[in-house]
Amino acid sequence: MRARQNLIVFAKQPRIGRVKSRLARDIGQVAAWRFYCAQLARLLRRLGHDPRWRRWLAVTPDAAVRRHRWPPGWHVLAQGQGDLGERMLRAFDRMPPGPALLIGSDIPEISRRHVADGFRLLQRHDAVLGPAGDGGYWLIGLRRGAQPQRLDLIRVRWSGPHALADTRGAMEGLSVELAAELEDIDTGADLARWLERARV
Repeated sequence: MRARQNLIVFAKQPRIGRVKSRLARDIGQVAAWRFYCAQLARLLRRLGHDPRWRRWLAVTPDAAVRRHRWPPGWHVLAQGQGDLGERMLRAFDRMPPGPALLIGSDIPEISRRHVADGFRLLQRHDAVLGPAGDGGYWLIGLRRGAQPQRLDLIRVRWSGPHALADTRGAMEGLSVELAAELEDIDTGADLARWLERARV
């Protein structure tokens, strides 16, 4: 019997002034907070209640596990301390057996199809990455047997144009495939482009 698939969503507790800081510089803290709240709620509704994968919500700060009302159907766990790479590897390490995908919460165009495609790629590869247009990535996945301990993400330059390339370099020795490219929303210009696409 094949082990079940695990989907992890990384999220921040939606508090004004604590989310989407780059976007807030362009559109204001309240507008950025409203965007984040709406986007996170849409994402969790869209990907929840799907029997193909277990649903995990890894949140920061750690106290938000208890102090925020998260939607039903998601197993909520704390991201813990450290940089993004340390927190991602910790989340993978805490998963039950089976392939696991980890995604961010600021990619409005993620669909169930994108998630299913990521798991499909893990049937033939050790790892999968979903590139974003800014040089980062919106998805990272590991197949059962591709243990997180084999990765060294300490040299990854996060939040910049080198994150994808640096992470691929850290996956030396693993079979890596790329998923579809999607756009994250970090700036006012990103938001304007997404709104324009959504109107088409």
